[in-house]
Amino acid sequence: MSSLIRALVNRSVLTNRSGSTYRQIISSPATTTSRSRILSNVMQQKYALSTQSGDDAEVPTAVARLYLEDGTTLEGLSFGSHKAAEGEVVFATGMVGYPESLTDPSYQGQILTLTTPMVGNYGVPDRTKLDEFGLPAFFESSKIHVAGLLVQDYSYHYSHWNAASSLGDWLKEEGVPGITGLDTRLLTKKIREKGALLGRIEIDLKAPAPDFTKMVSPNALHLVDQVSTKEVKVYGKGNKTKVIAVDCGMKYNIIRQFVRRDVELTVVPWDYPFAAEMHKYDGLFLSNGPGDPTMCATTVKELEKVVTCPLDQVKPIYGICLGNQLMGLAAGGTAKKLPFGNRGQNQPVLNHQTGECYITPQNHGYHIDCSTLKPGWKILFTNANDGSNEGIAHETRPYFTAQFHPEAACGPTDTEFMFDTFLEACGKPTAKITFPVRKPAPPRPNVKKVLLLGSGGTSIGQAGEFDYSGGQAIKALKEEGIEVVLMNPNIASVQTNTDNKSGQKADHVFFLPVTPDFVEEVITKEKPDGIVVSMGGQTALNCAVQMWKDGTFQKHGVAVLGTSIEAVINTEDRQLFSDRLNEIGEKIAESYTAYTVAEAIEHSKKVGFPLMIRSAYALGGLGSGICVDEGDLREMAAKALSVSPQILVEKSMKGWKEVEYEVVRDSYDNCVTVCNMENFDPLGIHTGESIVMAPSQTLSNQEYHMLRETAIKVVRHLGIVGECNIQYALHPESLEYAIIEVNARLSRSSALASKATGYPLAFVAAKLCLGIPMTEVINSITKKTQAAFEPSLDYIVTKMPRWDMAKFQNVSTQIGSAMKSVGEVMAIGRTLEESMQKAVRMVDPSNPGFSPKIRYATLADIHEELQVPTDKRIFAIAPALYEKSMTVQEIHDMTKIDLWFLRRLENIVKTWDKMQQVTIAELPDGLMAEAKKNGFSDKQIAGSLKESTSEDEIRAKRVGAGIVPFTKQIDTLAAEYPAATNYMYMTYHGMEHDVQPANGGVIVLGSGAYRIGSSIEFDWCAVSCIRTLRHLGYSATMINYNPETVSTDYDECDRLYFEELSRERILDIYHRDKSDGVVVSVGGQIPNGLAIPLHKAGVKIMGTPAEMIDNAEDRFKFSDMIDEIGVQQPAWRQLTSAASALEFAKKVGYPVLVRPSYVLSGAAMNVAYNDERLEQCLTEAAEVSQEHPVVISDFIQGAVEIEMDGVGKNGELIAAAIHEHVENAGVHSGDATLVLPPHTLSAYTKERVRDAARKIVKRLNITGPVNIQFIAKGTDVMCIECNVRASRSFPFVSKTMGVDYIEAATKAMVDVDTSDMDLPTLETRDRPKGYVGVKAPMFSFTRLRGSDPVLGVEMASTGEVACFGSSKEEAFLKSLMSTGFKLPDKNILVSVQAELQDEFTHQAWQLHEMGYTLFATRKTAEVLFKNRVPCTVVAYPTEENPVEPRATELIREGKINLVINVPTHKSQKLEDNYQMRRTAVDFGVPLLTNLNLVKMFTDSLYKHKQKKLVGLEPKTLFDHYKHEERKNAWSDPSEFH
Repeated sequence: MSSLIRALVNRSVLTNRSGSTYRQIISSPATTTSRSRILSNVMQQKYALSTQSGDDAEVPTAVARLYLEDGTTLEGLSFGSHKAAEGEVVFATGMVGYPESLTDPSYQGQILTLTTPMVGNYGVPDRTKLDEFGLPAFFESSKIHVAGLLVQDYSYHYSHWNAASSLGDWLKEEGVPGITGLDTRLLTKKIREKGALLGRIEIDLKAPAPDFTKMVSPNALHLVDQVSTKEVKVYGKGNKTKVIAVDCGMKYNIIRQFVRRDVELTVVPWDYPFAAEMHKYDGLFLSNGPGDPTMCATTVKELEKVVTCPLDQVKPIYGICLGNQLMGLAAGGTAKKLPFGNRGQNQPVLNHQTGECYITPQNHGYHIDCSTLKPGWKILFTNANDGSNEGIAHETRPYFTAQFHPEAACGPTDTEFMFDTFLEACGKPTAKITFPVRKPAPPRPNVKKVLLLGSGGTSIGQAGEFDYSGGQAIKALKEEGIEVVLMNPNIASVQTNTDNKSGQKADHVFFLPVTPDFVEEVITKEKPDGIVVSMGGQTALNCAVQMWKDGTFQKHGVAVLGTSIEAVINTEDRQLFSDRLNEIGEKIAESYTAYTVAEAIEHSKKVGFPLMIRSAYALGGLGSGICVDEGDLREMAAKALSVSPQILVEKSMKGWKEVEYEVVRDSYDNCVTVCNMENFDPLGIHTGESIVMAPSQTLSNQEYHMLRETAIKVVRHLGIVGECNIQYALHPESLEYAIIEVNARLSRSSALASKATGYPLAFVAAKLCLGIPMTEVINSITKKTQAAFEPSLDYIVTKMPRWDMAKFQNVSTQIGSAMKSVGEVMAIGRTLEESMQKAVRMVDPSNPGFSPKIRYATLADIHEELQVPTDKRIFAIAPALYEKSMTVQEIHDMTKIDLWFLRRLENIVKTWDKMQQVTIAELPDGLMAEAKKNGFSDKQIAGSLKESTSEDEIRAKRVGAGIVPFTKQIDTLAAEYPAATNYMYMTYHGMEHDVQPANGGVIVLGSGAYRIGSSIEFDWCAVSCIRTLRHLGYSATMINYNPETVSTDYDECDRLYFEELSRERILDIYHRDKSDGVVVSVGGQIPNGLAIPLHKAGVKIMGTPAEMIDNAEDRFKFSDMIDEIGVQQPAWRQLTSAASALEFAKKVGYPVLVRPSYVLSGAAMNVAYNDERLEQCLTEAAEVSQEHPVVISDFIQGAVEIEMDGVGKNGELIAAAIHEHVENAGVHSGDATLVLPPHTLSAYTKERVRDAARKIVKRLNITGPVNIQFIAKGTDVMCIECNVRASRSFPFVSKTMGVDYIEAATKAMVDVDTSDMDLPTLETRDRPKGYVGVKAPMFSFTRLRGSDPVLGVEMASTGEVACFGSSKEEAFLKSLMSTGFKLPDKNILVSVQAELQDEFTHQAWQLHEMGYTLFATRKTAEVLFKNRVPCTVVAYPTEENPVEPRATELIREGKINLVINVPTHKSQKLEDNYQMRRTAVDFGVPLLTNLNLVKMFTDSLYKHKQKKLVGLEPKTLFDHYKHEERKNAWSDPSEFH
């Protein structure tokens, strides 16, 4: 205790029996106020209290060195007291709590390495503020005890409501040195491998290296004597229970824990003769402390007296940390030094008495060898990681110890209850210690066959993450010998594979709608014992809840594995959720449940505006939003209640921080939080729409563990078994928080958390569903530790959403509480700057990084963007900072984004400013290194310099200066244990690589972020390629940055780089690993676009030559080539000017098609019907295809679109499949309904397609996958496009044809024979035989508020499904139902463009014949009446004072079951048509907008109603299976159905 505090307290003198004199200090609350005031006055003279750093915060510049006794010398920057220091270098892996750690007396004499990626971020609290016991409120002692501090990244800018100064200022006050800029991972690995090392911090750079033979180890000193109190102190004078505490370096939080429990705590020095005074007390406590326990022989002797006292004199004893070691010595154990000690906040400890596993904070370098314990003693706790002793207990007497820190501070508070255990024993000293026994785990479910429900097609809010989680679950279940039945119509998912390359695959796969009827029939047929419903998103969950309510599971004796359906309902039903939380006194936002719009209006009067509404049983915030007034509320509530039975009207907490924890719990009640994440954007923006960081960046130890403790409490109370996530709103200026929601299933965040930490949440959750305790599940990365642990991160992960709103007409670009993003990226770096810049580039390769991309005309435009956020908000912050038009504080005031985040972005700008002052010749190596550490790409640096420079010039200068990235591993435990994985990222914050170069192997480039046009199907292709390469004996490396994918599962490849798909980064990896080649053809457009840049840089492109890829992608070269080889194509011309385009259109006649080069999903592809529209299209195309040609061609109306997917080898097709679109040309192939085999094509048309395909593949010398698109009309069969890469339809074609086309393509690329694969070729005529596959698109228009749900040449779908049937109609209807399309019950609204009305009459009559009531808009009704089709007239939406009800009113009132609205370019009533389509989508009514699709639908529905479809109704389908003869079956019994 400092002299300043000692001068302020009352003293009296006591003499003990041996004659030694001790001062007794009585601490009481009465003295606290005046003491605090005096201290505050003294300390405020030394520094200004401030909750955040200002513009004058100083960047560390002084150089300091660290010498280690193994000869290592590291250099960094001094940020504390600029002085030398010596000590034992140790590491701690906790991610928060540096003020508590630095003041922990157990660190006396040690130089502490913190592995957490940022230190100093939340500053340091007020040192003068005292708690109710007169102790410094936020610290564990009155001074810093570490000899020095070593960090990777010191945050000289800090921001926190409880901060008083920076960490650096505090270290200077206390005379403690700190070094930043060190590779702390390197240090940790050294200590891990060699044990704790002596070290010296040196500031005199000319001083010789220290002679470590002359340095005294701190462990040779009596450290306890240095830190123990010199006087007797009494805390809580007069309290009920009297405890004597031996202070060996006692943390203040131990005192707080006791006194808050009504204990009068007498604290005595380490050598105090307490044995003779035990009669005065109810119990004895032994504290933590530093160093070698054998130094405290005096204490051990006293203990020996106490533990051997007569039975009638027994008093309970409780020891913590060093106290455990002292008790162990007294009990006959031996003290041994651990190689590097256990320090941090995530050590798993097993309780031998109860079988529980605790997550504990620790700080010790010694442990007790219990092999020599005397009789009567037993081991109580064991470390689950290294097997070291963590505590002992007497078998009959109330003596027990814990090597860990139940008092926490810093760290988890899971074992705080042990203070209560000890104090209960003080009340009954004759009883032995017993711990509270949790409710016993239920018996493990006896299951041999399990049904797993998938999520169906990918959509906004429910994408590839469920393919990853479902695949992990299958793997876990198969490991346990379970037979797995999978039900998922997502044809593009890896989990639906049935081929032998899949190491762990489902035994049976059903491509069927995940609906109660179909699921029940699968249960009837397959008779599973159990069902897993938590791996298929909201689709699976909602289906399961309905089936449980209907009693289906109970009827068939199917056990729901993992979290019970009751628990699911308690989290999904907003009122029940609120009730459950209230039962445990937890905090939720003030909210009220509404089932009608009127109820919502009534509740709004209680909470006021603005308010938030949330839908029950909804995904991705669907139906939620902020309402600013009653009009808003009426509109949003009506839409929300149309898709959900219930909404919550909630008080808005917009502007609060949003924090999320991923939680895992087993049936034994072991519970851990695997990952915590913090949103860059404050509350009000859905977490799926927000930039998200892991670990949390601005939370203090108190906040972090308060929310963690709450998460565990809530999850236990709800009874969740498996994995879930909990989201919080945290007040930015206090400890106030509210729980937003709990997702009792795997979610999008779960996939992110799995990839961010390396902890396979879905795999572990699936094991826990089977009743396996997490202590028996092995950590799949370390292969040594088990799953009951909490990962430590020594890097920063940034998740950034990807939006594609530019593809939709009329869509609102505002982002809020409902998801609109179609994908996301995950960037890994060692600082926020590095991670953030990577993420910005990953979202779109055209983004240079965090820099001005959008030019705003006025400052007011920037203000508008900041205040009303859209998908471009990050690009509004950039110009505000770069152009100095706004201060950090002003941006914070407008956005409520935490100042700490904004200061880190400002760091990026400061580096840019420095680079703008120099040329490449003047660019110093130090500034180059700073730029790379701050996340700048070579291209970005080139663009920042004073004079024009190329990316290659920057690369050459950088590499020449030795500035290269280092390869680091993701290992879950911040290098504390060796990692048996090759899961990696690259960083410039390093001094060594974690792994050796690969020396060969093939790199496969993944697809990057999901976007419109590039989704899960390309991940399927990448995974298939990797699996084939490995099967063939090749080392396979994956580069990708999409956390939702199977390809970024580290088990799938030999090396996984979670990295940018950029020329720069691929070259870094290619050269370091000496790779044999790069596959660019399986990941979609991003890898394909890199073929030429990589080829020019000397990279070997596997398969089709790069020049030929360019010939196919470049519209001019391709069109020219097609003419050259005599393949028919529409008339075309390269765009050279607007005038030439208008002249071409005049020549061929409108409509014409504008096609840019090197684009995905038809970006900026448009059909123009007149001059004005053509000029608009030309501008759009030029913007997206600035470096490549734009071609204009004749648009053929009424043509059938055909595709050929194939595999080439040296210019010859070795595999092929022809399929056709239901919709005519004009609908993008990704949005079209595909049929295989084709159902309307003539033999002549197919032969023309085959002939053209052969010529194109020959001319382009294709080796690998290829997709060629044709249109046919009459006798014309014309080529319109060739993709020399895998296409979206490859998974569909592969699974329908029964052979993996990507496997064949991969074998072709590495020149391996494919003759044994039975590949269908252009000559094959009978595949598939006896069945038809239909692929249907999935749309997410519901989420894209305002967008027009009509199809065109630019793609709009977000996913796809496919089903099979004995006819095209059966397969079509099943596919349609798999997209969520509900077959109409009664009423159908029709409104068709005039030129199509006669043609539509046939379908209208069919619908009438089937018993449907038709409602038609006025013009359509006239034609139907004329053609004698009965219908009811309805008014157009914009008609004023109509007699008939308006079409949109009927939709809103739920009176319409299907809307058919077919417009053409000639439509006059554009607004009316739009309103009908949009209202249908907003109110969850099925919508058809294409006449060919309407024809297919009515024909199929007619056959269904006539009972002519075998497999549409589940019962009929499975009856058919039952009676089907094996020779007639179109699939194997265990294949897809």
